[in-house]
Amino acid sequence: MITDEDKERVRQATDFVQLVAETVELRQRGQEFWGCCPFHGEKTPSFKVNPATGLWHCFGCGEGGDVFSYVQKRENLEFPDAIRYLADRAGIELTEERGGSRGPRKTRLMEALGAAEEFYHTMLMRGKGSGPDEARRYFAGRGFGSEVCRRWGLGYAPGRGALVAHLRKLGFTPAEMIAADLAQERSGRLMDRFYERVMFPIHDEQGRTIAFGGRVIGPKRDNVAKYVNTRDTAAFNKGKHLFAYDRAKEGMAATGEAIVCEGYTDVIAMHEAGFSNVVAALGTAFRLDHVRLMERQRVRRIVCMFDGDAAGQRAAERAVRYVDKTSAALMCVVLPDNQDPMEFLAAHGADALRPILAGAWPLMDFVFEKRLEGYDLSAPGRRVRALEDMASVLAPLKRSVLLDEYATRLADALGMDVEETKRAIREAPVRELDEERPARRTPAQAPAPAVAASVAPVEDGGVPDDYVPLEAYDAVPASPAPAVAEADAGMGMLSNEERMQLSAERELLCAIAQRPDALRGLGERIARIVWADERHEAMAWAMLSTPEGTSPAGVVAAASAVVPEAPRILSGGRVMDEEELSDEQKLEFIVDTAELCSCNRRIRQIRGRLRSAPADAESERLFSEATELQRRANELANRLSSVLSE
Repeated sequence: MITDEDKERVRQATDFVQLVAETVELRQRGQEFWGCCPFHGEKTPSFKVNPATGLWHCFGCGEGGDVFSYVQKRENLEFPDAIRYLADRAGIELTEERGGSRGPRKTRLMEALGAAEEFYHTMLMRGKGSGPDEARRYFAGRGFGSEVCRRWGLGYAPGRGALVAHLRKLGFTPAEMIAADLAQERSGRLMDRFYERVMFPIHDEQGRTIAFGGRVIGPKRDNVAKYVNTRDTAAFNKGKHLFAYDRAKEGMAATGEAIVCEGYTDVIAMHEAGFSNVVAALGTAFRLDHVRLMERQRVRRIVCMFDGDAAGQRAAERAVRYVDKTSAALMCVVLPDNQDPMEFLAAHGADALRPILAGAWPLMDFVFEKRLEGYDLSAPGRRVRALEDMASVLAPLKRSVLLDEYATRLADALGMDVEETKRAIREAPVRELDEERPARRTPAQAPAPAVAASVAPVEDGGVPDDYVPLEAYDAVPASPAPAVAEADAGMGMLSNEERMQLSAERELLCAIAQRPDALRGLGERIARIVWADERHEAMAWAMLSTPEGTSPAGVVAAASAVVPEAPRILSGGRVMDEEELSDEQKLEFIVDTAELCSCNRRIRQIRGRLRSAPADAESERLFSEATELQRRANELANRLSSVLSE
């Protein structure tokens, strides 16, 4: 279990602005940094990061929160894994990694893997005997001389316990070797996991060794797999990593294009030929997590270079399911004569490959043509069979907005009815669906109903309900109420006035988070507010109760301690970003607005009670309170109007 202390250590060790700037071009405005949101398409920046509070928010899509929620969304991780991801980046060893219940520490596994890479590489470059000689001939036959082998850390695994003996001398335990999948126990003996294979080291985004791919060399042996890859470990997940991503990410960002090959040697050959944006999947099908990983580099095109055989066609068909899940165009290239990239480059050179890549097909065009070219569509029965065949390929898109387009295209190709084609696609089973099923959120991880509702974007490209521009702060709504949203249990359906009060409360909370000391002096006024959301009240007093001089990040942490979803609520303030008002005017404006909404709320409550209350002393007291509140509301409305008219 990750402790609160570890969580805060990770937060403080993370440069939030630098983290976001890896994938978002940021420009500083005052104390904040603004850019285009990485989570939805936009041309005008509406995404901001506040390094003082440690919060982010997008006014376009309504998403926001702290550094952990940002990593959750960017990396498609659960909350604990987001903390582990950032801890790994910062070189922080979490308390859970020191406990024995989870096995050897991840840092030790990665140290062992790094030592194994050095050992394998030394065996390739300096090893004596037929094995290393054959490994060197294998690489040389593919055009990989000694310099290429050095650049890529290529190696040779002799097996026969050589690596185990080497790692023992370095102080690694059997448990650590097994956990890193470098060794396995057989008949009570610890044996090398890889033997008599050329070795391709696999690195994480930061270039650290996390796994290996091993290819058998020498005469074909029965029951011996051609390729053996590291199993999933605490340091490696084949469905989330890409071979050479650490080398290719800059090339992807620079070109806006990613190229996906099917083999290690193809990737190396492409990089050596000058194509610096090439990666490969690792012993598994191309997955959505791989697409997300490439999207982080703002790629506009993902070009899949599939082999021209049946396996390549199947790989293309599996990738179809992602066409509606990425903003990047999914393209496809099949090289002539069923050559793989390494063979093509050796025969024709890099200059011949560039126009082929530039002329890549849209992935769906390739799948349609390849699937249908084997059918005689003049025969009705074969058209039905072709429909069934293509329906199985398109089944992952049965709930996609693109279904109409592809169903119409298929119906036209087969001369069939569009609705019948749609029905066939909808009824076709989805193959390997479990590979891409998103992790289920536990109730504790799900956002609270009111928060989720408040950040939902308005239809037709509008702004979220919790975004109220300066001109909207008025005692009387200027336009009809928007579509109502679901509130917390007990709040029912929100009126426009209730929605405005919630927005005003959030603006006040955001101001407290950014300027806690300045708002402590207004504590008496804040104490008079009748809050529409009890979570807001708890957050306000948690923040104002912190000692004077507490940093904005510390104030946010205090709010998070009483309301877990505080980072998301506190990330969306807008008024403090306005440049036309001074900081003092902004704070007065925010407090005036929150107090005005509170006055109007209390007046409505009193009026409701007076309608059914008998004429007695309590009624007179309530009437007097309402009269005083109305006077105060008028005063606040006039003050706000004067600010807006300046």
